[in-house]
Amino acid sequence: MLREIASNVVQLHTYVIQRTDDRLKGYLLMHSPVLMTVILLTYVILSVYVGPRFMANRKPLGLKTAMVIYNFSMVALNGYIVHQFMVWGWGTTYNWRCDLCDFSNSPQALGMVRASWLFYISKYIELLDTIFFVLRKKHSQITFLHVFHHSFMPWTWWWGVTLTPAGMGNFHAMVNAAVHVIMYFYYGLSAAGPRFQKYLWWKKYMTAIQLIQFIMVSVHISQYYFMDKCDYQVPVWIHLIWMYGVLFFFLFANFWVQAYINGRRLPVVKSKENGVTPASFKELENGTAPYLPNGKVLLSKVKEI
Repeated sequence: MLREIASNVVQLHTYVIQRTDDRLKGYLLMHSPVLMTVILLTYVILSVYVGPRFMANRKPLGLKTAMVIYNFSMVALNGYIVHQFMVWGWGTTYNWRCDLCDFSNSPQALGMVRASWLFYISKYIELLDTIFFVLRKKHSQITFLHVFHHSFMPWTWWWGVTLTPAGMGNFHAMVNAAVHVIMYFYYGLSAAGPRFQKYLWWKKYMTAIQLIQFIMVSVHISQYYFMDKCDYQVPVWIHLIWMYGVLFFFLFANFWVQAYINGRRLPVVKSKENGVTPASFKELENGTAPYLPNGKVLLSKVKEI
């Protein structure tokens, strides 16, 4: 039984390797799905189990300089990714409808392959978001949604880059990179300290931008279902992108309601008088809100301050 299962796994792995786009075989983390799967499983274990336990009896690290450098570096990286997507297709030859994958070795096709791979690699760099949370003991930020998104995105994108490194299937990557330019710019300012708080009044609009992102992705990919004919080479990727866009729209919409309408996302923290008081959004934004000794935060129904 075990021998048969092992044989089937080996056959599947061989098929995947043979199916991998030859143009990508020289790129980092594109040789096999095994290594990237191991990396992402290790990330989940470190984020959920090992990291919080390791930091349990240690003081949280500041990491202010490291976070500022990291966030603004991510602004530059994602800006470059958007530029590459535009140059090699979306701003030049693509019609934003039934754009097929170009599997040739033309400069444009190879440029789109590099842009897609670079977006894929950026998802691994973003795992540092969670590492910073762990080292700073911001355990409340390491939610199921956070870990799921950061691990599932690069895992699915290995298959996306392998099977469809171009065409209408990577529109959402360009949009996501553009949103990350804005997001990491905000985080960079927030990490820089209290003197930049006056420039962070637009925090709630970041969630609105995320919602607009998912609407754009879902509407764009939905065109596939209404065209008379679209011979996109891997239609299953179309269905997965549509489901991904819709799913995350509702998840982020729920966050918007809970955070800015119901006001249920504010933690309460210790005070000298009565033990706990609600932290303001400004304290949460710049990381100055204190946490309880066990690293956990309680939820409050206090409206936004």
